[in-house]
Amino acid sequence: MKNQSETNTRPPIDAEIARIADYVHDYSPTDNALATARLCLMDSIACALMAQAYPACTRHLGPVVAGADFADGVRVIGTTFRLDPIKAAFDNGALICWLDFNDTWLAAEWGHPSDNLGAIWAVGDYLSQRASSGKPLLADILAFMIKAHEIQGVLALANSFNRVGLDHVALVKVASSAVSTAMLGGGREQTMAAISHAFADGQSLRVYRHAPNTGSRKSWAAGDAASRGVKLAIMALAGEEAIPAALSAKTWGLYDVSFGGRPFVLERDYGSYVMENILFKVSYPAEFHAQTAVECAVRLHPLVAGRLNEITRVCIDTQASAVRIISKSGKLYNSADRDHCIQYMTAIGLIFGELNAEHYEDAVAADERIDIIRGKMEISENPCYSRDYMDPEKRSIANAVQVFFADGSKTEKIAMEYPLGHKKRRAESIPFLQAKFDGALDAVFPAPRRAAINALFADEACLCQTPMRDFVTLFTAD
Repeated sequence: MKNQSETNTRPPIDAEIARIADYVHDYSPTDNALATARLCLMDSIACALMAQAYPACTRHLGPVVAGADFADGVRVIGTTFRLDPIKAAFDNGALICWLDFNDTWLAAEWGHPSDNLGAIWAVGDYLSQRASSGKPLLADILAFMIKAHEIQGVLALANSFNRVGLDHVALVKVASSAVSTAMLGGGREQTMAAISHAFADGQSLRVYRHAPNTGSRKSWAAGDAASRGVKLAIMALAGEEAIPAALSAKTWGLYDVSFGGRPFVLERDYGSYVMENILFKVSYPAEFHAQTAVECAVRLHPLVAGRLNEITRVCIDTQASAVRIISKSGKLYNSADRDHCIQYMTAIGLIFGELNAEHYEDAVAADERIDIIRGKMEISENPCYSRDYMDPEKRSIANAVQVFFADGSKTEKIAMEYPLGHKKRRAESIPFLQAKFDGALDAVFPAPRRAAINALFADEACLCQTPMRDFVTLFTAD
């Protein structure tokens, strides 16, 4: 009888894993990417500070065991907490992503590359408090941000985790594990080990992002992934060996288990492409596929605000991705449900002429006009919008909105191809990013602290040479 046992020959490390490790250890970012990373850092901090106003978020913060504290622990943005680096990565990651207002990347897979800052902040502060020099410097932090953005974003270009039911935070875990290991002093072998375990982890299901199960987990899932990345990095530094075929193993590897045996497609080499082309959420804390729809609705507000009762139809032309993930009818159960509903967000823009985080709360959602107008909306995919969304030279996120009235009249169709915050509108976006940052600082810190922070960000050379230890102190509550 033929021997049915498997040949126990250890395979080489998956090439995709080795490629990420090589990039993390060998690449030097471009000046343009570093300039954008400074904006990303500023914007991510603003998002974290703004989230402090929401008890649904802040109840997740602090030590796992009440009262546990570390005198030299990692600081949590805008708080007095000092935690171990794993829990601090969770807290900072959850704060940054809670309002769905941080930077975004859209391709075959979606996500927020700045979610990785939860891990980078935690590891950077942990290291800086143990080094007499306060290193790493902010220049190092920015470089690791660029690398985390690139790993997550390049993997997302042609590989759709959402189509197999997995959540994009899997890529946060991979990127965070890679950069955390390198930050902690790990070598190439240890970095590959951490990455392999990130891929081997059971990945989060997207169920919590979609109707009828949308809930607040989507707001802390990134923090959870960032903290897991830090945990795996620490384990790799302690000697945990790699799973060499975590992706490619027959039957048991990620490709066979979740992707029908299909290996990842990498459309481009790792570099600085993602940071240089990142999308900032400037105007509205809205799921990015709806940003231009809200912008169109706000422009139409003066024309429809006095005629809301006369509306018979609201037509929205959009991209295929928006149809798939944020088009929903029926009851919306919570704020997380509402900020992932293109109909709700567009209705808010038409009714109020603005959209902010408070518009997702129950008090505003009780306004019966919102659901009445939602019920009159028609969503259609525009094939041109879907094609340009995937075009690497455009990466547009287009929407068009038109309102029809009972007397047969109608507004013009307002179309927006690129939202404020897109690379093609980067210069236009910067004053708004600064205003977003200033507003967030105003709500948390006294005037002298705000002045010191803004002076530091205004001096590029000084910012880059600032020790992480001193930088984090500026954002710690008294």
